[in-house]
Amino acid sequence: QVQLVESGGGLVQAGDSLTLSCAASGRTFLVYAVGWFRQAPGKEREFVARMRWSGAGPDYADLVRGRFTISRDNAKNTVNLKMNSLKPEDTAIYYCAATNGYYGSSSRNYPYWGQGTQVTVSS
Repeated sequence: QVQLVESGGGLVQAGDSLTLSCAASGRTFLVYAVGWFRQAPGKEREFVARMRWSGAGPDYADLVRGRFTISRDNAKNTVNLKMNSLKPEDTAIYYCAATNGYYGSSSRNYPYWGQGTQVTVSS
């Protein structure tokens, strides 16, 4: 199967930038698309960003569009989420996830998940 490991979370101040990474291993040939989701305390898990494994078709949630950028690194097995102009409301556990044939924003259609990384943005 596919294993996903997030890294790069931490504590930053409002307005700062932070880059999260999602390293994929195992049978990565199964991956069709990768996405980022986040969940804040007391809130439902929400879609943040997604892209096809090829790098085509990036898409973003309205709340992060223009501030966040999803991309692949040179290793081709890692997906990054560059977060600029961070706000306190961005505070959440961020998860990376992958699909094997679905391209959309519904978390229930993502069979592969990482364990999450905490992002905390102070005022």
